Amino acid sequence: MATVRKAVVRELASSAYELDASVIQGRLSRSAADGRWWVGQTALDQALQSFDGQEVYLLVVPLESEEPLQPKTCGICGDEYVGSECPHCRDVRRRLRGR
Repeated sequence: MATVRKAVVRELASSAYELDASVIQGRLSRSAADGRWWVGQTALDQALQSFDGQEVYLLVVPLESEEPLQPKTCGICGDEYVGSECPHCRDVRRRLRGR
C-alpha cells in the first residue's frame, strides 16, 4: 500500500505543477542552530517568500505513513478504487478522447 500512497502523492504534486504552484520535495528538518525549518536544501521561509500577502493553501504530505489509504466508490461506475480518480473511468475518458 505504500507504493499506492507514493503514487497518489506524486499525482497530487503533478496537479500542483499544472497550477503553477510551488512544489518542494525532500526531508523535513529543523535547524538546531537557528530553529528554521528546511525541506531538503530549501529553507521554508525562503520558499514561501514569493507568496507573501497572498491567500494560500499549504499542504504537507508525507510519502511514508502507517495510515492506509481508504478505498472510495466511484460515483459514475460504482467501482471501488484507491487514489484521486477512478482508474476505470479515467481509462474510458482517455479512450473516448482518442488518447
